[in-house]
Amino acid sequence: MPQHVDHASSASRPVRARPVRRPAPPPSDDLRAKALEVHRRLGAVFGLPIPYFHSLDPLSELVSSLLSHRTRNAESGRAFKALRARFPDWSDMVEADTAEVEAAIHGVTWPEAKAPRIQQVLGDVRDRHGDLSLDFLADMDPEDARAWLAAIPGVGPKTSAAVLSFSTLRMPALPVDSHHHRVAQRLGLIGPKVDVGPSHDLLRAQLPPDWSAQDLYDDHEVLMLHGQKTCHFRGPACGRCALLDLCPTGQARGA
Repeated sequence: MPQHVDHASSASRPVRARPVRRPAPPPSDDLRAKALEVHRRLGAVFGLPIPYFHSLDPLSELVSSLLSHRTRNAESGRAFKALRARFPDWSDMVEADTAEVEAAIHGVTWPEAKAPRIQQVLGDVRDRHGDLSLDFLADMDPEDARAWLAAIPGVGPKTSAAVLSFSTLRMPALPVDSHHHRVAQRLGLIGPKVDVGPSHDLLRAQLPPDWSAQDLYDDHEVLMLHGQKTCHFRGPACGRCALLDLCPTGQARGA
């Protein structure tokens, strides 16, 4: 018998308590100035504005973001294309045998966990909204839209921000991936024990509140690119870093 994810109404599911989200403390003027200088210098290195790499509808971007967790872009991109080829209509995927979904995304990290999670998340979207679409988020305030997404189990801060920023919604939000997070920690923009999730609000608060979707997308992209090309996880190339005089980690390494 095919194994299907149970998409019963939300009323029949146990409600998982979510932690209370407390506002991040306001950053100091020095920290704001440093974040802006980092943006300016890396913008000069990589060139601004940076073209958007995706033009997916928000529901498809949600699927893409869930696939990309702890997975290289090339592998998650191939998995997304394979999933789309197998299920041209996302509603067909929600009702499919989970083994079929897992087979389509076999190249990503933890396909056995991601397949049922993606089905569950899309089922929750359909149950809560009454339709398998996220286009309605365009009519919401960005913070309200993120909160709507974050209320779905399995959708974290990075995923909710990615849906708003990377999709055709083009709403102002700041995703933080592992490269972005590593660079921010080494620069001292966030503390050494701040995890990726909490870093979203802290790093967004350091940037001007009136920045556009393109501005925030650029900030994410230049920090991510810097982490990929210079500030590597192992063996960062501090000698050719445009931010060395701002980076306590790089200066300590040099000393």
